[in-house]
Amino acid sequence: MTMSNTGGRRKPPTIHDVARVAGVSRGTVSRVLNGGHYVSPAAQEAVNSAIRKTGYVVNRHARSLITGRSDSIGFLLTEPQEKLFEDPNFNVLLRGCTQALAAHDIPLLLMLAGTEDERRRITRYITAGHVDGVLLVSSHSGDPVAEELREAGVPLVQCGKPMGLGSKVSYVAADDRDGARDMVRHLLSLGRRRIGVVTGPLDTPGGVERLAGYKEVLTEAGVAIDERLVVSGDYSRASGTAGAEKLLSRAPDMDALFVASDLMAQGALTALRRAGRRVPEDVSVGGFDDSPAATEGTPALTTIRQPWDRISNEMVRVLLARIGGEDAAAVILPTELVRREST
Repeated sequence: MTMSNTGGRRKPPTIHDVARVAGVSRGTVSRVLNGGHYVSPAAQEAVNSAIRKTGYVVNRHARSLITGRSDSIGFLLTEPQEKLFEDPNFNVLLRGCTQALAAHDIPLLLMLAGTEDERRRITRYITAGHVDGVLLVSSHSGDPVAEELREAGVPLVQCGKPMGLGSKVSYVAADDRDGARDMVRHLLSLGRRRIGVVTGPLDTPGGVERLAGYKEVLTEAGVAIDERLVVSGDYSRASGTAGAEKLLSRAPDMDALFVASDLMAQGALTALRRAGRRVPEDVSVGGFDDSPAATEGTPALTTIRQPWDRISNEMVRVLLARIGGEDAAAVILPTELVRREST
């Protein structure tokens, strides 16, 4: 580390210092800092060791002027702000994506766009080049954000299947339909036949796919679809309570309930207790996600586990590949039935 001529204050180490300590050229150090292309493993290790020894920190502003990149990624949640704090899935996904990007020394910027004005402002910010790509969470059909970003050439990966954009947008999703099928098969295996469902929003891929899985398994089992046993929610606890209350009033003989998120399922358990229904003796209840909400109450929820760590890692991997020029990709990950005391 070099000394300044004023007051003995240390200057921050430069790329030249790293090259000198590593015994390589400045160009080799630059290539390592920009992805390690055309650099031997020995040279890369020497540069990384010199970076640690000198305490060199990349000047992101200077590098962005050269590369035209911001060296940051946006995590865009197109939901009202309170959803971020109520729904544990968003926090789990945010944490996982942050950790996955940290391995690449890339910061993640949280962006909330739950209103039309917020969506316009955020879209302007993104398309101005302030982030290199976007991880889009909880997109609804009719929401123009994904299409606007795609048309602007912004690399994008969506969590969940895109609705209406087909193969134009990269996405990573759990197999919502197959997870729902597993849950309904499980409820049928317990001898339940009057199985209600509280769906997710039907303008989201999870809402549509989980309802489709529910109906497919009942049809395969020869159980008629009774629309009185189908109500929709919005993934909030309150909508789970309201949905279960509506189902009990419509179909008092309901003996099982599939709820399309664990948070809604906790609300449904509240409604069942108020109505004097025992879980699982009178009504078996299954959720979806295996979020922290699944085990916060009594009884603990039988649920469908989404592989959140893999979803986060895959979203980051696919987005970095898109930024690097690769074509759009789709990744669908398997879910798992987790049996607990509610069934």
